[in-house]
Amino acid sequence: MDEVRRRRLEARADVIKAMAHPTRLFIVEELACGERCVSELTELIGSDMSTISRHLQVLVHAGILGSERRGNHLLYSLRTPCVLNFFSCVEEVLGIADESQERATCSVCGGGGTPKPETSEA
Repeated sequence: MDEVRRRRLEARADVIKAMAHPTRLFIVEELACGERCVSELTELIGSDMSTISRHLQVLVHAGILGSERRGNHLLYSLRTPCVLNFFSCVEEVLGIADESQERATCSVCGGGGTPKPETSEA
């Protein structure tokens, strides 16, 4: 394997590793609905603020989340909503058909989720 390809694959692995925790997946799903501050996420998750802050930093460092200071609050947002497509792929691998309300109202996928393949009836 050449060096350029190896570096690209390592970078991909780093992004996947950054999401490889249930709390981080929850954070990404929550931020798909809009920005939140660490105290809101801490309340939703039910963990201590320092743990949630660490999870947020891992996702920011990977380029998945962005942050913006507004007054006394640091708001986090989904920088790359395309990661939600990865969730659909994982669910497909697991054989899970996710028709939940969260997916139905997702602004990223327009409420329809992954398009179903067209069948030709001839």
